[in-house]
Amino acid sequence: METVLSLIIVVLLGLGVIAFFVLKKRTFQENLNIEAEQKRLVEEAERKAETLLKEARLEAKSRLLEMKSSFDAETQETREELKKEARRLSKKSEKLDQTEDLLGKREAALQKNEIEMHRKLDAVAQTEEHYNALLEETKKELEKVSGLTLEQARDLLLKAMEEEARHEGAALVKKINSEAREQADKEAKKIISTAVQRYSGEYVAEKTVSVVHLPGDEMKGRIIGREGRNIRALEAATGIDLIIDDTPEAVILSGFNPIRREVARLSLEKLISDGRIHPARIEDVVERASQEVEQTIKEAGEQAAFDLGVHGINPELIKVLGKLKFRTSYAQNVLQHSFEVAFLAGTIAAELKLDVKLAKRMGLLHDIGKAVDHEVDGAHAIIGAKLAKKYGEIDAVVNAIAAHHEDQVPTTVYDYIVQAADALSGARPGARKESLENYIKRLEDLENIANAFDGVVNTYAIQAGREIRVITESEKISDDDAMLLSREIARQIEENLTFPGQVKVVVIRETRAVEYTKK
Repeated sequence: METVLSLIIVVLLGLGVIAFFVLKKRTFQENLNIEAEQKRLVEEAERKAETLLKEARLEAKSRLLEMKSSFDAETQETREELKKEARRLSKKSEKLDQTEDLLGKREAALQKNEIEMHRKLDAVAQTEEHYNALLEETKKELEKVSGLTLEQARDLLLKAMEEEARHEGAALVKKINSEAREQADKEAKKIISTAVQRYSGEYVAEKTVSVVHLPGDEMKGRIIGREGRNIRALEAATGIDLIIDDTPEAVILSGFNPIRREVARLSLEKLISDGRIHPARIEDVVERASQEVEQTIKEAGEQAAFDLGVHGINPELIKVLGKLKFRTSYAQNVLQHSFEVAFLAGTIAAELKLDVKLAKRMGLLHDIGKAVDHEVDGAHAIIGAKLAKKYGEIDAVVNAIAAHHEDQVPTTVYDYIVQAADALSGARPGARKESLENYIKRLEDLENIANAFDGVVNTYAIQAGREIRVITESEKISDDDAMLLSREIARQIEENLTFPGQVKVVVIRETRAVEYTKK
């Protein structure tokens, strides 16, 4: 047993020794491999370094060549530009030399001319002295012959020249006025259209807009309705635009038809007071408001006819007459204007011992065409005449309506009465957009301008300032001077006054022969 154990121990020891030597050999071999690998890596790194160095040198040489090529190109371009600049400067220098030579020649010529000019001036001075001496001798001879001094002769000559110039100026003005009359119609239309355009802004804003006051701004939302259905229904039913903006507690109604605008105003006020605003309700309210306005129109026509004592007018014509309550002309209510014309026509007829009721009837109906002239083409006088004839008015009334603006030739004295009454109503102070104070001030200014001229005796502004008549002294103002005076007065009015339309300036000169009987 011990022998076996000893043998096992010996075997184990032998195996340990063998394992030790095998391990040592393997470690030695690995060390050899590591050294070889390190050597290989070092050699490989050296080769890569040499390769990189060669590549860097090649790239440096390539960059150097590129930079040299670019430098050579830039240098060549700079040289070319310098050569061009040198050539340009050379040419410029040549031109300057030529200019200098030319200036030298001109300077020499100027000096020569200056010398010649001085010589001529000396000659002229001598000649002037000679002529002055002759002139003095001539003046003395003329003074002896004429018996007038130099100042007296000069005054006579200037006066004669002034008179001649005034006569020539008056003749020229007369010729210019004659030529201007040929273009008068065209120029008048241009002036009128310009005046209408300048005035239209204020007039349109005033006469085409109505304002409805609201109890509060929250009412604006109810008027507009959900998605705008209420305002669309109201605009469609009335034909009027509703403007809802930042104006506090107000809605603006805009439209050119005053009757439709009145319907819209009444309808909106009823809807606001009722509080129920929806499309179906809007249609009912608009219908009732239209009936109310129609009744108002009818009552206005009947009241006007009743107040004037004009009876027997066709009911349909009465309705048309009532529409004039919502119509204006030059800011003057046409129904009120027609009432005034009827009253004035009746007064004139009474003075002439004519039919007063017939004259009032003509005056009341003379502007009936203005109620429908926006619906029918043509002049309102002709439209009104056709309308009156349609509803059974007699020929005298029809003709007076047609002739009140001379669209038709007047045939009876009543036609002229209506024309006169129409002019009086339209031209009276304050009738058409003008206060009495402004009216009087304008007339005074017109007269003061004319009175400031020499030779004017009296001045009268007539036809509401549309015409001014100037009475002159016949001893101071001749016929030709009258032409010049009218022109000067018109020019002063244009420069100093602002006026609508035109002002007619009439200068009146008359010769009066007065003689007294002897006792």
